[in-house]
Amino acid sequence: MARRYRLGVLDRPRRTPLLASLILLALFAAVASAVAADWAWVMELDGNGGSARAWAGDQAWLGDPLRGIEIAFGTAWMTAITAVLSVALFAKGHRRAAILTAAVMGVTALATYGTKVLVGRGRPVWQDPEYFLHSNAFPSGHTSSVAALAGLVILLAVMLVRRSGIRRAISSLAVLMWLVVAADRVLLGRHYPSDVVGGTLLGAGLLLLGVALYNPLPRSHALKAEPLPEAYPSARRLAVVLNPIKVESVEQFQAMVTQMALDSGWNAPRWHLTTVEDSGTGQAEQAAVDGADLVIVCGGDGTVREVCAELAGTGIPVGVVPAGTGNLLARNLEIPLFIRAAIDIALTGQDRAIDMVEVDGDGLEPTHFMVMAGMGFDAAIMEGVNEDLKKKVGWLAYVLSGLKGLMFPAMKLEISVDDLPFTKHRARTCVIGNVGSLQGGMNLLPDAAIDDGQLDVVLLYPRRFLSWIPLVLRVVTRRERNAGESVARMTGRKVVVRASGEVPRQLDGDTIGLGSELRMECIHGRVLVRVPRN
Repeated sequence: MARRYRLGVLDRPRRTPLLASLILLALFAAVASAVAADWAWVMELDGNGGSARAWAGDQAWLGDPLRGIEIAFGTAWMTAITAVLSVALFAKGHRRAAILTAAVMGVTALATYGTKVLVGRGRPVWQDPEYFLHSNAFPSGHTSSVAALAGLVILLAVMLVRRSGIRRAISSLAVLMWLVVAADRVLLGRHYPSDVVGGTLLGAGLLLLGVALYNPLPRSHALKAEPLPEAYPSARRLAVVLNPIKVESVEQFQAMVTQMALDSGWNAPRWHLTTVEDSGTGQAEQAAVDGADLVIVCGGDGTVREVCAELAGTGIPVGVVPAGTGNLLARNLEIPLFIRAAIDIALTGQDRAIDMVEVDGDGLEPTHFMVMAGMGFDAAIMEGVNEDLKKKVGWLAYVLSGLKGLMFPAMKLEISVDDLPFTKHRARTCVIGNVGSLQGGMNLLPDAAIDDGQLDVVLLYPRRFLSWIPLVLRVVTRRERNAGESVARMTGRKVVVRASGEVPRQLDGDTIGLGSELRMECIHGRVLVRVPRN
């Protein structure tokens, strides 16, 4: 199965997290009351803390790890973690998630301190005497903050991480973090078990209350913007081309898009699902025949390419919801990879005319690409990717494939730009790009623009294995003095590349088989694509 999105978890009614938070906070209040009143069952439960501390004290090897955990999750470090996480989210454009993170952690700290003062419970007498604490014990501040942080991490994983395996791993680590800290507080004798239970209920309850009161999902980027002018009256007909294997639930995805479309003033969309036999061309054609005023495509670079090519020249804008591994077109157009934000851009963004590239070659029927073509090493990377590994770790599979093929044999190439005479070159890879940023965010073609009517060509020829390191540094920093024959660049509207023998070839990251020639022509401003508003 291909990589899938998780959708809809945060779209449930607010009453669900609100009800859950009220239950947890009510349980916390009950435990706090029981602790303050010295109820018998609480005293019996807390008596087990002395036994746990005695056992830990007998394990000499546990002392330093337990103390290290205590320091690592203390107030200073938790404040630093909260600040870094909030700033990172804000910088990435997830401002509501950043605000929620800072607010939940801050309110949890204040609520913990206030409860400590109100309950006024002393520390266990059996705590580690080397670092004896005299402050109040209930609830455990370490546990409440870590419970809130673990919940936030799980929430952010559900929001932002698209691979289910990675989401599960992150969530499991978050739960493990909470368990380790909770055990640490009891084994060091810093807290009674009920302190830890109370801290957990408080942290989790306040997190859910925060989600109920302040949804971290981003709002429309056009919420406060003026409506864009329309060249002609629009019936607001919407069509969606969806690769169904790219989402975890087609029904949830359809419900999300439909609701967001209605909220943005569009009609309920017509749906066109791709198949193994037709990866987007037929669906896009049907959408155009049906009179769509906007077509949203959700899929990988291949599906996006087919839909864009079919709608080229029709004047129908394409909204891109990236769901592949590379998502190169979306990245270069600054379309967010967060699915709701991408849908919002598609529905409320502005249209931008971008170039499309027509391409043919030996053994290749006339076709097209939006992002790049390649011959040699870069195509061998695509060809050598382990698909099972790619499903699990995404773009890292390309890194591993690249490391295995770093010394792809040098090719003898002839290149003609804009019908000028062919020039001879040697290279391990030849990339012809319509954009600047390629796999892994590498700015391989820094002067390339997707709407300049030009193709940019780069040839890389590292002579030895270790030559890749300075070569890559020169490419990404654009310091090419003394590069010799290791880097060559060309620019033109038409490009023809011929190899002396058959070599791997690729278009937009999809392998197209061995061949010795590619003939390409850039068609300026051929496709309308929805991009974020300025």
